[in-house]
Amino acid sequence: MARLAERVAELGTLRAVAHAAGISPTMADWWRIFEVDLVGTALLAETLRPLATAGTAMVYFASMSPLLARIDPDPAVAAILDDPLDPDFLDKIHDALGPAIENTAMAYPWAKHGVHRFARKEAVRLGPMGARACSLSPGIIDTPQGRQEAATHASMQRLIDATPLGRTGRSEDVAGVVAFMLSDDAGFLNGIDILVDGGVVAAVRGD
Repeated sequence: MARLAERVAELGTLRAVAHAAGISPTMADWWRIFEVDLVGTALLAETLRPLATAGTAMVYFASMSPLLARIDPDPAVAAILDDPLDPDFLDKIHDALGPAIENTAMAYPWAKHGVHRFARKEAVRLGPMGARACSLSPGIIDTPQGRQEAATHASMQRLIDATPLGRTGRSEDVAGVVAFMLSDDAGFLNGIDILVDGGVVAAVRGD
């Protein structure tokens, strides 16, 4: 991370960051999912924060899964999620949520909910210097990762069938939204999650 920050500083002003790294339920155990999806997001943000300046914009990839799962933590759990760089974070989240969090299908939406929360907190931290932070929540996107999940979970096909636009998303569907979020045209967009899901959350939740 330090080498990354040094390289960015050498190249000039930090303009835009799209953090798309993440692993899904079939790719690792619960611990690794939290490490990559939430702790990794926080580590990158902490590293680049000193380089942020007026016009800097950051987008962290989250997921529609916390919205489908209707995750709404109590204040004690929320406080743990909001400190992902605590050295004891993973032990604390396990203690707070119990052994059920070892199910990767549960760990993934909780980790991504943490990303939603982190983006809001980071927006508050960056705002005074004229920089922005948001999260983006893809729906079912036709990528190798998405196809791997679909091959394992029959529920994925049900979500595709329920998508009002009648198809899976494409990488360019997501990339176009990210490009806008990072652009000067979105200069007042800050601290919010953008859902790019073809309408499936609206169809499934119905509220």
